[in-house]
Amino acid sequence: MSGRAVPCSPQEIGSLFLFEKLTPEQLGRLCAEGRVERYEPGPVYTEGDPATCFYVMLDGTVVLYRRVGGDDVEVTRTSQRGVYAGSMQAYLGDRVRQVYNNSMRVTEPTRFFVLPADTFAEIIQEWFPMAVHLLEGLFFGSKNTQRAIGQRERLLALGSLSAGLTHELNNPAAAAVRATATLRERVGKMRHKLAVIAQGSYSPEVMARLIDIQERTAERVAKAPVLSPLEASDREDVLTDWLDDQGIADGWRIAPTFVQAGLDVDWLDQVAAAVDEEMLPSAIGWLNYTVETELLMDEINDSTTRISHLVDAAKQYSQLDRAPFQNADVHELLDSTLLMLSGKIGPRIKVVKEYDRTLPNIPAYPAELNQVWTNLIDNAVSAMNSAGGEGTLTVRTARDHDRLLVEFRDTGVGIPAEDRGRIFDPFFTTKPVGEGTGLGLDISWRIVVNKHHGSIQVESEPGDTRFQVLLPLTAAEEESA
Repeated sequence: MSGRAVPCSPQEIGSLFLFEKLTPEQLGRLCAEGRVERYEPGPVYTEGDPATCFYVMLDGTVVLYRRVGGDDVEVTRTSQRGVYAGSMQAYLGDRVRQVYNNSMRVTEPTRFFVLPADTFAEIIQEWFPMAVHLLEGLFFGSKNTQRAIGQRERLLALGSLSAGLTHELNNPAAAAVRATATLRERVGKMRHKLAVIAQGSYSPEVMARLIDIQERTAERVAKAPVLSPLEASDREDVLTDWLDDQGIADGWRIAPTFVQAGLDVDWLDQVAAAVDEEMLPSAIGWLNYTVETELLMDEINDSTTRISHLVDAAKQYSQLDRAPFQNADVHELLDSTLLMLSGKIGPRIKVVKEYDRTLPNIPAYPAELNQVWTNLIDNAVSAMNSAGGEGTLTVRTARDHDRLLVEFRDTGVGIPAEDRGRIFDPFFTTKPVGEGTGLGLDISWRIVVNKHHGSIQVESEPGDTRFQVLLPLTAAEEESA
């Protein structure tokens, strides 16, 4: 939207704080190459459009907005003479994309001194060459530092995840190795016991009954009930007494295995009825090896299944085998991230999931959302570690009108009120020196706001800090990172 041109006065623009140190010749050049325009209430320029002009307000009221999700959020409203906006980075030329970084409106008739962006860049470089070099160094130096530390931030996160995943994989892998070694030993003893039984003078009918009992015992192991410690102890005492009464040695060693397999006195009575008295100890020993091998195979199956789930979670977290942009289930992303970070979270922090499973899949970049979850969970864990190392992390999802809410709530030390307005700034951190780069929340902000057209906000007090991520339920126009 263009305004109505009005005469330009060098004396008037010279009264503005931005131009008060310029010479009469410089003010005259500004008026000759620029113009004064009057705008009626309404938009002046729109965020994302090519930045063609530099605006300095002479009188009136301006409001600046930023696009957040599908909404325009007001960031500044002022009537101060001399405030400026527009193509403020024109002096960088084509080395950066020259677009408006916000939208500007006026709420009453307002006059601006308007300078074309090319003229603004030429004048700045000619009149203030040293300042231009300093500003260029600050701009590009900040960008390079942010990029380098951003890579370091990702490497640190990857190292933390790798350590956690290695820890989680080591437990079931070690259990599977131990169970396999024990299984090999038990199978060897079972073969020996079978040879002893086969060498005895037992009829085919007795052998058939014994093998039938073995098969049914194996089936019973698969259906064994889960007992409380007290119930298991009581049953072990009963089985130990039965085995002692039958003259079977080391009954106290055998009884816990039988109880774990779901065997009881009635079952052992069936075994005793199926074989001769002199054969009973060998039969009980053989069944004990049968039960142990079944239990060990169950343990190996559980361990390898756990490893498989961890590998699936790692694939889900990294999204290496998936399209960058897709309809994603937020709950799967959250679960995979929590599992990957379980080693860092530790046993002293309780994780509570309050998921609304009725929420639909959303269009998103899943790998990058996982990075957001990682940063927010890492900050929550650090806050609770600072508060004594114990606490509760609550992850909640819900529908908020036409957006999906993901909330991370922790019981840590909280964020001081004076810092809350700066936590999303690059390089700002409340962690001790060396423990934080100050880019985790900045990266999260860029992923949520710039790439997903969502919003991220924080509410905090000691013992109750909540980071809330709001994501659109429907696809918006894709933007580059």
